[in-house]
Amino acid sequence: MFDRDRWQEIFEAISKNKLRTFLSGFTVALGILIFTVLLGLGNGLLNSFLSSFVDDAQNIIFINSGNTSKAYKGFQENRKIQFKNEDFEFIKSNYIGKVEFATPRIYRNSQAKYKKESGSYNITAVHPDHQYLEKTIMMKGRYLNEDDVNERTKNVVIGRLVEKDLFKNESALGKMLNVDGIPFKVVGVFQDSGGDNEERIIYIAYKTIQLLYGNNDHIRQINLTYNMAMSTEQAIAFATQIEEDFKEKFKVAPDDQSAIRVRSFAEDIKETMVILGGIYFVIFIVGIGTLISGIIGIGNIMTFSIKERTKELGIRKALGASPRSIITMVLQESILITSVAGYVGLILGILALNLIGNNLEEFFILNPKVETGVIVVATVTLILSGLMAGYIPARRAARIKPIIALRDE
Repeated sequence: MFDRDRWQEIFEAISKNKLRTFLSGFTVALGILIFTVLLGLGNGLLNSFLSSFVDDAQNIIFINSGNTSKAYKGFQENRKIQFKNEDFEFIKSNYIGKVEFATPRIYRNSQAKYKKESGSYNITAVHPDHQYLEKTIMMKGRYLNEDDVNERTKNVVIGRLVEKDLFKNESALGKMLNVDGIPFKVVGVFQDSGGDNEERIIYIAYKTIQLLYGNNDHIRQINLTYNMAMSTEQAIAFATQIEEDFKEKFKVAPDDQSAIRVRSFAEDIKETMVILGGIYFVIFIVGIGTLISGIIGIGNIMTFSIKERTKELGIRKALGASPRSIITMVLQESILITSVAGYVGLILGILALNLIGNNLEEFFILNPKVETGVIVVATVTLILSGLMAGYIPARRAARIKPIIALRDE
């Protein structure tokens, strides 16, 4: 394997067929280059999809209400469906073991003020479980708890940028924040990886909002996370079950798509995986097709090389060279060409992806790259490709009979 003379002979054989060797190597390099770039772009699409969930749990189900689009069981169409606290309790009590966390949501846009500073912020009224759905990270103090809900306390948890906007260099913890003319105590400050908008939110217990703004038990939306032990198909079926149960509860036609809307991240994940699966399949076909073309080219190069060296190989066998040593020499030459060309293509592909970077974000391609595992697989593939490309010519070389080879002109 590390015989100096053998490697010298291999390089001499390659130098005699420079153009053929270059063209075959170019085909392999181009195939690996195209495969690497396409795979990186596919991973970029996946990264873009996953980034949309970076600030939320990936097992969320959203339940929204609207107006009915058709009459059903004596009820007229265009009837408004209004969720209430009892519907939130229905979720918690009827799907035990299937639901991890659940929260109602009520939205308001309000004016918040501290001393001379003021601003308009989104108020979101929630249950304490909301912290786990939103992946809220507490920087100071605590999140809302059950006591805040049951006792309807005037406590708030504010985003990092709310503190920065209104409290400047002061710590907001324990201070009184005026929201729509009502004083609230800041019991916590959070940060969120979802961006600036997510950190300009003020969280209040949902029963507090209901008491202060309308004295009712109305809910805008119900969100929950399903048990992660569920498969994607089971999660989708669970979301369908919730929709059916709510439609029955509110006397909504089964085929009414506007009154009760249930959406699961599992459906988004499934649809995206199907699309990405198709993309990866095309990448695989293109990469394999181009690589096979390269293998055939290298096989032809080796065949021509052996034909030109028939007399030389005959002399080798006459002097005692074994068929195995000849096969090994031919395979080494084939693996060398394939591996070098392949790695040139791989390096060029990685450089191309680095140059692309995040310049294609507008096309939903984020941080395109190939994983270390792909490089390992590429290494094994290139070695196997070299073996495949050189095996048939190597066997042909090993079968050359010395007496016939010596007569060859």
